[in-house]
Amino acid sequence: MQDRAAKTRRQLIRSAAEVFDRGGFAGSSVGQICSLAQVSQGALHFHFRNKQALGEAVQSAAAEILLCVTGQVPAWHPAPLQLLVDTSHALAQRVAGDLVLRAGFGLARDPGWEGGASPWQHWREWVRGVLRLARRQGSLAPGVDLDDAVSAITAVMVGVEGLEHGPARARPAQSVTPFWRLVLPQLAADAVRGRIDAAGGRPDAPGGVSRPGGESPAAHRRLDGRPAPHSCVPMTDAELCGVPYRVMSGSAS
Repeated sequence: MQDRAAKTRRQLIRSAAEVFDRGGFAGSSVGQICSLAQVSQGALHFHFRNKQALGEAVQSAAAEILLCVTGQVPAWHPAPLQLLVDTSHALAQRVAGDLVLRAGFGLARDPGWEGGASPWQHWREWVRGVLRLARRQGSLAPGVDLDDAVSAITAVMVGVEGLEHGPARARPAQSVTPFWRLVLPQLAADAVRGRIDAAGGRPDAPGGVSRPGGESPAAHRRLDGRPAPHSCVPMTDAELCGVPYRVMSGSAS
């Protein structure tokens, strides 16, 4: 019985995410969500008191997935700017392929939604933390304004997420590499500038794209022996939300 209830809850979260992603929060109805999930309204109200509670569940699930993609800001990293680049690629790929994450971000900019903390706030704070780490370790160019850098990096990811809703669907995640090619010369210190790959990790290469010195992005994120954040191994978002696992750019196999 508990397994069945958990499955119904996952179906409702994923169906709500799909309906919100398609029509916005105000333009979506409980009936549409129940129809897509193939459950009765009584079953929905057993798990969620109303549409608002469903929206909060979608945002909570999206926050878990986002944390899975980014991990926590490390206390030390051999290539913090490469970590930032790789994670931005991972997030862009995940937004493109993960309906729940995309809906969570979408709710944050939906004028009809009044909910909890925006997933974008976590992303901004994570980016700021990595940039501070890069500054402490001497990887950041002198004179870089952290507020400006955080705003620019957040803005490009907001654009990637927004383009996923456009009619052309012209693979907006591909815009991340040109962004880094433009920004890295101003962001990175001279000593590390030539060692950062703007294209990030590649899932089709063993362990990702090799870095100078033979290190891979996967190795960079396995210094403490724990799974790489992008692999999402410690997280259970697929079980929580009913979203198929998607291999991330730059993740280890």
